[in-house]
Amino acid sequence: MQLKPAELILNEDGSIYHLNLLPEDLATTIITVGDPDRVSQVSGHFDRVEVKKGKREFVSHTGYKNGKRISVISTGIGTDNIDIVLNELDALVNIDFKYRTLKKNHTSLKIVRIGTSGAIQKEIPVDSFLMSEYSMGFDGLLHFYEHENISHVQIEDAFIAYTSWDKKKARPYVLNYSEKLGEIFKDNRIRLGFTATNTGFYGPQQRQLRLKPSQMELMEKLSSFRHDGLSLTNLEMETSGIYALSQLLGHEAVSMNCILANRSTGEFSSNPAKSVDELIKFCLERLA
Repeated sequence: MQLKPAELILNEDGSIYHLNLLPEDLATTIITVGDPDRVSQVSGHFDRVEVKKGKREFVSHTGYKNGKRISVISTGIGTDNIDIVLNELDALVNIDFKYRTLKKNHTSLKIVRIGTSGAIQKEIPVDSFLMSEYSMGFDGLLHFYEHENISHVQIEDAFIAYTSWDKKKARPYVLNYSEKLGEIFKDNRIRLGFTATNTGFYGPQQRQLRLKPSQMELMEKLSSFRHDGLSLTNLEMETSGIYALSQLLGHEAVSMNCILANRSTGEFSSNPAKSVDELIKFCLERLA
């Protein structure tokens, strides 16, 4: 089957539409960050950089660390952007752009999100590191794709019952990380967690400026939910989308979170840039 131009959209130079990358620009080990400015913070630790490209909020650098080829790409904020980034990353390695056909041999990418997050349990200190063993998505992205038997339905049902989840909202979905990829990051500095991926920063995370959130009690329910020893640990805005599309497309993914705030105690990191850089260096050491 040949993909139509309106399905696989390429730029004049043959690069993929949004990311502005050619297949040869991409490494098979990829770090994603939300902030475009954080791309150079990561690549600043490379031994050398061979590719620097950007379009809109999507900035990409590819280079080498200890002989390991790594790409770092900014996604912007939210799972709507993750839908673009993950599909285009997959296209770069699994679609033949010349003939617009799927390649016979599948290439699996290693995708590591390095991002910031807020804890919702008092015992999780600011400036600590957390790897998302599970993620609960409130974004609804998974429901736009055919999917069978990849989500943890029992956890979803328990959460829906506990919170009296509003049926007008998308059904929450729960996915797990790649255990194989996650193994290289296991360390006494890394806490395993159950991450909630929110659809926004203010109302969806129960922050009130001039608009009142529809479920003011939701934050308390998130932090008090328990199921078979699992409890939600932190909030961010991309992990569920990364886990969903990675599993559907056959890639390995983990989400590494730098805890900059604790919503239960009201604390915020006194030196967030330092903490994020420490997580970046840790991840690069393990990947390389």
